[in-house]
Amino acid sequence: MGWWHISADTLAGSRFVVSPLAEAVASLLLLERAAAAHPGERAWLADHLPAYRRRAAADPVSALVIRSALAPRWTADFLGAAPVPAPPGRPAPTFAEELARMRATPPEQARADLAVTLGGPLPAALDRDDLADRAADVVAWVWTHTVLPDWPRRRRVLEADVVARTAHLGRGGWAEALNGMRPGIRWLGGSRLQINAYDNPPRELGRAELLFVPVTPNQCWVGWDIPRRYALVYPCSGALADAGRGPVPTALGALLGAARAAVLVLLASPLSTTQLVALTGQGLGSVGRHLRVLRDAGLVRRRRAGRSVLYVRTEAGDVLVRSAS
Repeated sequence: MGWWHISADTLAGSRFVVSPLAEAVASLLLLERAAAAHPGERAWLADHLPAYRRRAAADPVSALVIRSALAPRWTADFLGAAPVPAPPGRPAPTFAEELARMRATPPEQARADLAVTLGGPLPAALDRDDLADRAADVVAWVWTHTVLPDWPRRRRVLEADVVARTAHLGRGGWAEALNGMRPGIRWLGGSRLQINAYDNPPRELGRAELLFVPVTPNQCWVGWDIPRRYALVYPCSGALADAGRGPVPTALGALLGAARAAVLVLLASPLSTTQLVALTGQGLGSVGRHLRVLRDAGLVRRRRAGRSVLYVRTEAGDVLVRSAS
């Protein structure tokens, strides 16, 4: 199995980061693999896969670059690199700023990265200096046409996942926060973090920065900028990833009000107040009032999980949402 040796200082300084570029690359992976993990992804693929395939057919060289960069067990370093987080107090990097780093990949590095993913020499069609630029063009297309229109909702989902992971960390330490984050990852103890089930040699992270990067598609990979930075890109929890994709039923919105109905629809799975704030974009006070009314009406109940309070629909709430759909 592959694992990283992480010092106590590195682990203590690690952080969760939301990356627009990682979200776009994860969406690109979903388009390339065309395998949906839940109904939301199936609907998304139905909307965007035909246009993506038309683009690939119109630009076969770029399509070959992407297929070569996304090997089943390895993603080319220049495409899946660890994001560079903003210094404390500074705005997070924009998608354009992150993409500029990909475009700046030296041609010789891009060719070497693809040689690793392909496991041998590059085909003649890839013996060129614009590999990173072509990959960046495809990622930019994916961002513009498939991610950006939905980015405010996706960002709220990602922020809600960070809230949930941070709560797990405070409740049960790194073992609880990391176990189950993505297939093959678990805290082994003794400063060892298993990152996958492959038979790769261990890595000593030393004083490198360690980042955890959630994405909404069900995709995952590791990235790095050795020796400064390592990243684990992981799919946010299924209950969050598929949350809020469908519209609030018109009849339910008319009965409860659109904002309160949106809260009730989301509570098919247990969520905290903070997660609901992130997912709905409503203020903390508004969400609290909606939850109080829904509890008084017997449509929602709450339960304690460690230090967190979670809310979920009652049977009566389920019946109301189903009947209004």
